[in-house]
Amino acid sequence: KQGPDISTLRAIPWIFAWTQTRLNLPGWLGVGAALKEQIEAGNLHVLQKMYQEWPFFQSTIDLIEMILAKSDPRVHAQYDARLVDDELKPLGSLLRDGLQETMELMLAVTGHSNLSSSNRTLRRLIDERNPYLDVINLLQVEILHQLREEDNNSALRDALLISINGIAAGMRNTG
Repeated sequence: KQGPDISTLRAIPWIFAWTQTRLNLPGWLGVGAALKEQIEAGNLHVLQKMYQEWPFFQSTIDLIEMILAKSDPRVHAQYDARLVDDELKPLGSLLRDGLQETMELMLAVTGHSNLSSSNRTLRRLIDERNPYLDVINLLQVEILHQLREEDNNSALRDALLISINGIAAGMRNTG
């Protein structure tokens, strides 16, 4: 039997892992680059008009904006700082920079002052949940770090499962 490689990677755990670390990479990667290309080509007004007048485009942008609103580069940086080898840390930094740029470009297109500000209920729920999620994420980082030293520790494994379920429940779009 062959060992794991990129061909054995499956979409659900891949997306789930990015959600757990609050980077939500599969939901926004490429969006910022596409928006930036169009804005640099002088088409910001066209994108804004499309957002205002095309329901499908507006719905798509609003869904991506929700994903961005649930993302937190500060939390993701904690995973990198504690769990990622030094030679790979620049990649995490690059991804977080891309997330931040995508957030800024999205606000330029929508005209919103904050991510998901047009959906006050969602914005309030995210703001209320984040302090609790932040703590669970930090605990998860420490649990994962300790599990690397004690991979047969059943108490740590149980704690990891609880943290996974807590984050999934708090994010409200996975799990």
